[in-house]
Amino acid sequence: MAITFDLFGTLVRATTPDDPARAVADELTARGVAVPDDWGDAYRERHVDAPEGAEVPLPAHVAAALRSRGVDAPANVARRAVVAAFDPDVETVPGASAAVAAAAASGPVAVCSNCSVPELVARALIRADVDRSLFDAVVTSVACGWRKPDARAFEATARTLDVPPDSLLHVGDDPRTDAGVEAVGGRFLDVADVPLTGFPDWLEGR
Repeated sequence: MAITFDLFGTLVRATTPDDPARAVADELTARGVAVPDDWGDAYRERHVDAPEGAEVPLPAHVAAALRSRGVDAPANVARRAVVAAFDPDVETVPGASAAVAAAAASGPVAVCSNCSVPELVARALIRADVDRSLFDAVVTSVACGWRKPDARAFEATARTLDVPPDSLLHVGDDPRTDAGVEAVGGRFLDVADVPLTGFPDWLEGR
């Protein structure tokens, strides 16, 4: 059995901008980009066609939104602006550290997280009170290209761990996304049913 953890809402709580469009606009402006007057509309529109279940990196969306209004941002500016806009304050969920340690003691362990912002997962883990060295892999939707509940997100995680997908036990807080592991034959454990504080005892007794 391999154990994977959702990150946001499961292992950590991280701040996000109340108004993401405005936060990104502020960071673009700080980098010399002329943000269009109707940026709020542009930000909310769909600009990148992607298959169902695919992740569209937020910098790609932002760059396409700017182009839709005739604004060309210099190379990498959209990425830097997005990363800065979503730089998080992080609170570790009670029991997270012990839960990850218990999982690592039983077999392969990974993070499997939906996130369209590059670097956000890494920054959150650095700021969390969890031993990052215990993770055999960190798989994000922005890196693998697929968002939970799409089966391909879990298949990518299993490949990274070099285990069969049906061996995954995925721990998360959102059945709408995290229960997607069941489509590959794995098991979903909802932290509403087994809080992280009780996870080591649950794992030992299963």
